[in-house]
Amino acid sequence: MLLERQALAQEIPAAAGLETRELCELFAALGFPVDGVARREGTEVLDVDITANRGDAMSHRGLAREVAAKLRQPLTPIPALPTPEGPAVVEVRLDSPACPIYSTAVLELGSGATPQQVQAFLLALEATPKRLPAVDASNELLHRYGHPTHAFDADRIQGAVSIRWAKAGETLVTLDGVTRTLTSQDLVIADAGGAIALAGVMGGDGTKVTESTRRVLLESAWFDPKTVRATARRHSLHTDASHRFGRGADPAMARVARDLLVGRLQAWCGAKLLGAWTVGGLPPVGAPVTLTESLLSRIAGEPMPLPDAAEALRRLGCEVAVEGDRLVAQAPRWRHDLAIPEDLAEEVLRLKGYEGISSVLPPLEGPPEPLSAAYLQRQRLSRRLAHLGFHQTVTYGFISPEMDAAFVDPANPAEGRTLANPLGQEYSVMRGSLLPSLRAAAEQNLRQGGREVRLFELAPTHASGPQGPVERFMLGVVWGGTLGGDDYLSPARGVREADLSGIARTLGWSGTPTVRVLGEGLFGFELPVADLPQAGDRIIPSFRPFSRFPAVERDLSLLVDLACSHEVLHRAMAAALPAECLQDLRCVDVFRHKSLPEGRQAWLMRMRFQADRTLVGDEVDGWVAAALAAAESLGARLRA
Repeated sequence: MLLERQALAQEIPAAAGLETRELCELFAALGFPVDGVARREGTEVLDVDITANRGDAMSHRGLAREVAAKLRQPLTPIPALPTPEGPAVVEVRLDSPACPIYSTAVLELGSGATPQQVQAFLLALEATPKRLPAVDASNELLHRYGHPTHAFDADRIQGAVSIRWAKAGETLVTLDGVTRTLTSQDLVIADAGGAIALAGVMGGDGTKVTESTRRVLLESAWFDPKTVRATARRHSLHTDASHRFGRGADPAMARVARDLLVGRLQAWCGAKLLGAWTVGGLPPVGAPVTLTESLLSRIAGEPMPLPDAAEALRRLGCEVAVEGDRLVAQAPRWRHDLAIPEDLAEEVLRLKGYEGISSVLPPLEGPPEPLSAAYLQRQRLSRRLAHLGFHQTVTYGFISPEMDAAFVDPANPAEGRTLANPLGQEYSVMRGSLLPSLRAAAEQNLRQGGREVRLFELAPTHASGPQGPVERFMLGVVWGGTLGGDDYLSPARGVREADLSGIARTLGWSGTPTVRVLGEGLFGFELPVADLPQAGDRIIPSFRPFSRFPAVERDLSLLVDLACSHEVLHRAMAAALPAECLQDLRCVDVFRHKSLPEGRQAWLMRMRFQADRTLVGDEVDGWVAAALAAAESLGARLRA
């Protein structure tokens, strides 16, 4: 946001005595870094970075409140004289709960123009003055106080004005000259002839103020932030008004901004007030937030007295009551971001100054905790898939509604996972599946010339629940492209669904996974991590001292059936031998020939014994005899 220094000093005189460098450092300490300083129209303009959750700071008044709280200096009172209200000149109806309050007035314009200092103020903020007092006053108030207003040509309005949901297919030509087709989710200002403005976003071309306008109808309202954001995204129409309404404006400013706008038109062009009135009322305030002294001290890393915290919160506009070892704070209407105790603690520390908090490492108490079973399981799955040639990916946890709808079960609606204040439409939904992001990554690799793509991701997904999104760890795997073709022994072929099923079975999945076709030659599946086998306990084997006595080897040449399993024979022979002396048992040679009995093959089984004493021949022969007996129990016999 662009901030003009003289306008800031008008809101808080204490800022006038600060050098530009000091002011920039002050904003940075408050969490609003200054990206640049420029000189325009004979004044300095600061480019201040405002985070998405601080819509209240997107004005000179909002940043002045922050400076005043930090410097413990008073703000200049808003010079708004209450406009006397009376009967409605034009009927206004609130037909949607998305607009709880609508404050308006009708004025007859006189002669006069926008003052030169106001035009210079707008030019310094890179806003082109229209030299129409009603329009320029609305823009000046938006930048100065952060509350959007609008002026309609009252003589172009037909009948009553209503704030309602648009009709599907209804059209509106906005001020930018574009004809927009509306949906039933768009909130509009309408008259008897149809929509005349997109509420909180942009006015309509048919009722705009021009040089020939003689009467204006002013609009100063409060619109639901979620509705405004959705409309702006839907029509790709991001304006100064939608940015402020979409991030949460102050509903109490509706009447104040109307009164300021009326006062400016009266002063600038001698406008005559024909009537002022307000429809509706303020929306309810949020619930009070309780902050305990223990939580505050834990977050600060040092003891923090509650009276000091209460004083800091009052400087930010909160109503605070201290009750024993806790404080209860009611956030002001312009601070929509103060909703949980941690928010209050962060505000207290922000005003205190992070440089005033000592840097102390937390104490380490007790031995390290063992790794959780869930972490070990995910680690084992990652290593197994890496050994199988798959590459682990990390993708964004937020996706667009369109990507989400293509993969998520209808029983998991996106409404319960949609962010209240997203960075953009493409990151507005907490994903309910890993496959959309994995598919996008795999397709990107294939487009860049990848012959074969193997990707997996272990990450949480979310399901809509009555208490909010519910998190669950999932494993997503995608495989696509061409296999083989490197030599004549391995002809090229595309990846098949059966290949993915084999991977799932290798990971321990008992059933057949649901393999989804993600594209031509691209497949994927998704499995709950909790339903896959758990990782075994980590065991540190005990050291077995090396024996100083010689080892003894014995061979048994056995005739076994062709269908005999090596695993079964090995297990049977090993069970018959002393575990403390058996060093090794393995098949070292396999012989098949027509000279052998039909259906038989010869295995040479080699046994290696060693102990912490000298072994004697009789006991070793006894062990060999026991191993032979175990083999004969499975149908094997000694080869002559």
